[in-house]
Amino acid sequence: MNVLAELQQKGLIRHIGLSKLTPTQIAEARRIVPIICVQNHYKLVHRADDAGIEDLARDGIAYAPFFPLCGFTPLQSAELSDIAASLGATPMQIALAWLLEPSANILLIPGTSSLKHLRENLQAARLQIPSEVLANLNSMGKPEKGF
Repeated sequence: MNVLAELQQKGLIRHIGLSKLTPTQIAEARRIVPIICVQNHYKLVHRADDAGIEDLARDGIAYAPFFPLCGFTPLQSAELSDIAASLGATPMQIALAWLLEPSANILLIPGTSSLKHLRENLQAARLQIPSEVLANLNSMGKPEKGF
């Protein structure tokens, strides 16, 4: 981290974002250099960072969940399909819309290999998830120890 701070002080890099960090590592890094983004594994069924996302938002630090749709097999359930159908969406769109719900600092970068899939991903940002549906989605994944 000290090397990154030195490079920033020399003007060779402008901003620093870090990936795959524990809460302790984030705190240590922030004592050395300003951090603008944290990227960790986070999605509907992998929620170790639930508590920390709001803390980062409060401090103006973006949060980018990596692999927000990868390994999606556990979410391919009748319950998720029913929720998606009731909202006129796909299960993947519901998962992306859910990620946008908790905080304004969430920066989504879902991968795609087709224009059709890209359009579907973009439509997820327009979905309005009713509070009772959001509560149901929140119960699908168990928060894990994280921040």
